Amino acid sequence: MVSSLKGSADINSKYLDKYEIVADMGEGYGRYTIAPDNEIMKLIDVANVACGFHGGDYNIMKQMVQTAKKYGVKVGSHPGLPDRMGFGRRKWDIAPEEVYNMVVYQTGALKGFLEVEGMTLHHIKPHGELYFYVERDERIMEAVLTAAKQFGVPVVGAKNDKYQEMAKSMGVDLIQELYVDIDWTVDGKLVPVAQSRPKNPEIIYQTILEAGKTDQVTSNKNEIVKLNFGNNPFLLCLHSDMPTGLENIKAARKAIDELNRDN
Repeated sequence: MVSSLKGSADINSKYLDKYEIVADMGEGYGRYTIAPDNEIMKLIDVANVACGFHGGDYNIMKQMVQTAKKYGVKVGSHPGLPDRMGFGRRKWDIAPEEVYNMVVYQTGALKGFLEVEGMTLHHIKPHGELYFYVERDERIMEAVLTAAKQFGVPVVGAKNDKYQEMAKSMGVDLIQELYVDIDWTVDGKLVPVAQSRPKNPEIIYQTILEAGKTDQVTSNKNEIVKLNFGNNPFLLCLHSDMPTGLENIKAARKAIDELNRDN
């Protein structure tokens, strides 16, 4: 079976002139760290910085913004559900107005640190379960897009025609990203981290090359999913909190650099 993701990715070319890597950063808390953020920041183009709900705190946010500035990395907010114990990956039932408020609250905190450093907010990218909540509930989708519109920035999300249509109708740009360290279903849905097959750096390297050269990936059932990015570059997202996160990102950097040289 072969499936194809719907919708145009033309908005990507408004923000990207090459393939770029984005990683979720600053997801520790206090003295606890879950990823080698300083090493990862050297390898990426864009950072989704945790804003204190699922991970992160004011000290870590400041450090991540300063480190991103040092390496010329663009920064977006990574708001999550108020669930540090579950790392923002457990299902919650929250009213759309409250989702809007907590996205504004978290993004506003990060924006303050960016402004102190003379940097601008690049985007908003929901974290974990909030990311999936947006895709399955249009009221939550509208709440997140409304927050992004207030800040005048795009939202980053997986390819989704409903998401794209709503964003366009609201005057918000949707940058479409690609995940390769978790699975896709044959009908073009992302598989949550806990349910995905483990990925090692070599698998990630080969998957990125396949996606960039053929505009398709292989699903969790070993079936073809056509990505439909066309001639537009994609934003490649990887998780920093995985056991092989740093090595995954090193492999991704190698593959992305090869794609950019060939295009």
